Amino acid sequence: MALAIVYSRANAGLAAPLVTVEAHISRGMPGLHIVGLPETAVKESKDRVRSALLNTHFEFPARRMTINLAPADLPKEGGRFDLPIALGILAASGQIPMEKLSQCEWVGELALSGELRSVRGVFALALAVSQTGRQLIVPFSNKNEAALVKQADVFAAKHLLDVCAHIKNERVLPRCEAERVIPSRSELDLSDIRGQAHAKRALEIAAAGKHSMLLIGPPGTGKTMLASRLPGLLPALTDQQLLEVASIASVSSAGFDHQKWHHIPFRAPHHTSSGVALVGGGRPPRPGEISLAHHGVLFLDELLEFNRQVLECLREPLESGKITISRAACQAIFPAEFQLIAAMNPCPCGLFGSARGGCRCSEDQIRRYLTKLSGPLLDRMDMQVEVPSVPPDLLSSDAVEGPSETAIVKTRVVSARQRQYDRQGKLNQSLAGVELHKACLMEAQSKQLLATVMNKFQLSARAYHRIVKLARTIADLADHPNILTADVAEALTYRCLDRLKQTDFG
Repeated sequence: MALAIVYSRANAGLAAPLVTVEAHISRGMPGLHIVGLPETAVKESKDRVRSALLNTHFEFPARRMTINLAPADLPKEGGRFDLPIALGILAASGQIPMEKLSQCEWVGELALSGELRSVRGVFALALAVSQTGRQLIVPFSNKNEAALVKQADVFAAKHLLDVCAHIKNERVLPRCEAERVIPSRSELDLSDIRGQAHAKRALEIAAAGKHSMLLIGPPGTGKTMLASRLPGLLPALTDQQLLEVASIASVSSAGFDHQKWHHIPFRAPHHTSSGVALVGGGRPPRPGEISLAHHGVLFLDELLEFNRQVLECLREPLESGKITISRAACQAIFPAEFQLIAAMNPCPCGLFGSARGGCRCSEDQIRRYLTKLSGPLLDRMDMQVEVPSVPPDLLSSDAVEGPSETAIVKTRVVSARQRQYDRQGKLNQSLAGVELHKACLMEAQSKQLLATVMNKFQLSARAYHRIVKLARTIADLADHPNILTADVAEALTYRCLDRLKQTDFG
């Protein structure tokens, strides 16, 4: 009778709980039995482990083998336990020494040849192991992801034989070191967009204060081009923000991309996306689009073509900056501090208010179309910006060579954000309660103007606060200590949907 203990880790949201793999070999009918709440992929590991051991010229014991994955009430999924199960069998059968197994944690999926394949969630796993003092052995294809956790002692292996040689002290595995990636310069520039000075100004304000924005206009006016250029206006992410982005990408269905992890996230899901795709879910829970856009931009094109119930899922994350996914067997919390940019047409045919004319929609059709966007969700949109058609003569004019317009605007955005951090320690979009009143001091004339507009359009208290925050950002871009009447007046111009809803369509 022999017993071996190997340490590994499961994946539960952004956490990586410890899993103790106990391998026991005893007399009885030959066979491999896995217990401890394994899911299908884990149960199938016995066939992968058997073939991997035989193809690497190890003995697969013809005895009764029991693998226990503790704790028993924690669901285990994926092929991450292949390597620790194989090492447990080898140690319990005396083919490799047991001494070094307790000093490390092991993770990796085995190919039938014994090669190690990548697994999800290695970043969170390395972060958890770094707090235990043990070493971590990961597949070679996961080395760049694991190396991001600088305080972790991580080694990478390509094959089961390399791992066994490391355990026997015959050959030391290479330590993980991240490859240096030179950030590529974005080719998207604001100068590519002809005209639309009002919309470009709105984009600058949105970038400076991290405000959500709704772009409204006919097809082909540049709404998508405007949204795609927003990441280029934002300052680079801090080291802490980069690690948060990497941890979410690590556990996502798409997996970790070493070439793109340091970029500001920009997510643009299709309008047929489900609520689970947007919010996250599944078993185990995976992050959705709003979490993958953490510290970045979530762009919803053709907003009113989304299912209304899907759009309503955005309301709570926009306020709280996180999403809690609760299921019968588990619960996971994912961060979701994203900047929402949406685009929509003003009517079903898209031509209402267009200079080209030709709108075929009736008054009732337009009103029904606009009511697809609920009032509570509209209240959470800081800016509603009209993007009109561009005159043909402007489109046909030759491009003018000059400095990057994006670089010029970005300089102003970075300066405005620094003023906000110096004054209140956060961006204007995050202001609430007493902080809002302290930071947003207005003169009497500005308050009167705002009160008049509130009464005319019957805006909510939430809309009032968002207009004030927007005016504060406009003042920061102009380096005004207090909010002036001109700042409030400009902020009010970015509420075009409130005016559109009260338009006499007849």
